[in-house]
Amino acid sequence: MKFTATQIAGILEGEIVGDPEVEVSKLSKIEEGTEGSLTFLANPKYTSYIYSTRASITIVNKSFKVEQEISTTLIKVEDAYKSFSKLLEYYNQVKLNKTGIEQPVFLSETATYGKELYMGAFTYVGDNVKIGENVKIYPNVYIGDNVSIGDNVIIFAGAKIYSESIVGKNCVIHSGCVIGADGFGFSPNENGEFQKVPQTGNVILEDYVDIGAGTTIDRATLGSTIIRRGVKLDNQIQIAHNVEIGENTVIAAQTGIAGSTKIGKNCMIGGQVGIVGHIVIGDRVRIQAQSGIGRNIKDEEVLQGSPALNYGDYNKSYVHFKNLPKVVDRINQLEKK
Repeated sequence: MKFTATQIAGILEGEIVGDPEVEVSKLSKIEEGTEGSLTFLANPKYTSYIYSTRASITIVNKSFKVEQEISTTLIKVEDAYKSFSKLLEYYNQVKLNKTGIEQPVFLSETATYGKELYMGAFTYVGDNVKIGENVKIYPNVYIGDNVSIGDNVIIFAGAKIYSESIVGKNCVIHSGCVIGADGFGFSPNENGEFQKVPQTGNVILEDYVDIGAGTTIDRATLGSTIIRRGVKLDNQIQIAHNVEIGENTVIAAQTGIAGSTKIGKNCMIGGQVGIVGHIVIGDRVRIQAQSGIGRNIKDEEVLQGSPALNYGDYNKSYVHFKNLPKVVDRINQLEKK
């Protein structure tokens, strides 16, 4: 797929300095640019590379002034970083713009779907499934009975969506995700054996939710596990039954959230965080990586450690902790005296 400088400038509403007909077919870092590639310059510390890069086109800020001879064609825009991001989004839309139903697939006679559907080979779609318009379903996807999928959803290869799940509009579900598997519900009997508690609820993903590769979201025991609008989940996250995650919260990889915990809006949770069940975490909370959360958290708290402490208290305590061997030696010397 090739684009000329004229086409790119048209998409970005930019000004061309150089050859308007030069073509690019790939992307590159500015320091690794090769002929036929497109790059950008946003960070001033990389300015020197624009004079040596072999990239055919470079997106720059309008304020950029050429001080030496260059070979790359420039496209000047208001904000090079944002414009490059816009171009990446446009490129993805073009790249992912597939339509039609490949064969073989299993598509239940009772399933319905909208316009511009793409369904990859070896996909299974169960009874009474409702699929919106402009949905892209890549190969080897499983969609169980009574699932509802909104418009403009992308489901990448190998994802599994269990029965009764609801997926809102403009969601992205990456490869290997499992949406709606049974929650970890077992109760001991008088013999100490664990018996399964039926998991009869579902999972609801509201609009604009992104789910990273290999992430699992369990169905509720009763009611729904709910991922609210705009939530972004990284790869390999475990979300247990009846959890609720508030709008625009972001969670990094390998975090685990136990059952029935409620997380507020606009929270930021680092990687490998462990959160116990049946607690409430407020809005705009920040939790540092590898922290352990075992209590309710108020709005806007910033936490670190396991069990997690206030971020400032943790840093002060850590200074003392790393000096603990020296402190012990001093105490021992004082005791000897």
